Amino acid sequence: MNYGAVEAGGTKFVVAVGNEKGEILARETFPTVQPAETIAKIFTFFDRYPVRAIGIASFGPVELDPASPNYGKITTTPKPGWSDCALLTPVRERYQIPVGFDTDVNGAALGELRFGAAQGLSSCLYLTVGTGIGGGMVIDGTPVHGMLHPEMGHIKVRRHSQDVFPGCCPFHKDCLEGLACGSAMEKRWGRNGADIPADSIAWEIEAFYLAQAIVNYILILSPEKIILGGGVMKQRQLFPKIRQMVMHELNGYLHKPQLLSLIDSYIVPPALRDNAGICGAVALAMDEEKKY
Repeated sequence: MNYGAVEAGGTKFVVAVGNEKGEILARETFPTVQPAETIAKIFTFFDRYPVRAIGIASFGPVELDPASPNYGKITTTPKPGWSDCALLTPVRERYQIPVGFDTDVNGAALGELRFGAAQGLSSCLYLTVGTGIGGGMVIDGTPVHGMLHPEMGHIKVRRHSQDVFPGCCPFHKDCLEGLACGSAMEKRWGRNGADIPADSIAWEIEAFYLAQAIVNYILILSPEKIILGGGVMKQRQLFPKIRQMVMHELNGYLHKPQLLSLIDSYIVPPALRDNAGICGAVALAMDEEKKY
């Protein structure tokens, strides 16, 4: 059984066909240009590859309330030309098949739960640390929604004592994203994170902020696995620093092996690597089909 998948990013779109095992059978990648041209490329791909259902995991903010007239739209994005853009409706109308829709990070969390690092569990949190910071959460196998969708990158964190960078979030300045995203690192240190030496204090400061956020997510959401992806997290020296700081911040409050002796297998990189989002979109398609 073949399912369609769309990973809609602010820089690029990935379209793919996958099966119920999460195996990607065909895929294409193209730049995110203006909506009409980009959506036309989605159509060109799926016109060649008939599928049972399609899942869309999109950059946001997006409207996820099916009762809203804006359901399936990208809403107030700073991406030029994409505000108030409908993604769900054009795809659904063209193919007349079930189409699932969620955020890119909820999709990645679902992908890792279904096919990756959290396989066999009922919950996980996926945090992507890249140009921005976003988080997705799956509980009992279902992505978390609410009034909006989770905006985990915009929580407030304590300032590191040696950090004078004011933050770069246009809304909140020194929220988590404003202090710890890839753009913040580049503006603070004057170079890309990949060019910063592994023993630089930059990574201590980065781990300090991410660990605080993760402690908050653990205390509020209690995920069974935490998966850290995105370009910044490809600097693998961050993982042991984050794990150590998480244990320090919790200070023995939670007596769970996942937070003590097993923390190396609790806070982990994506098992699906760069395929977490597209595999998650496959899972969204599968779940949407079950509703019909």
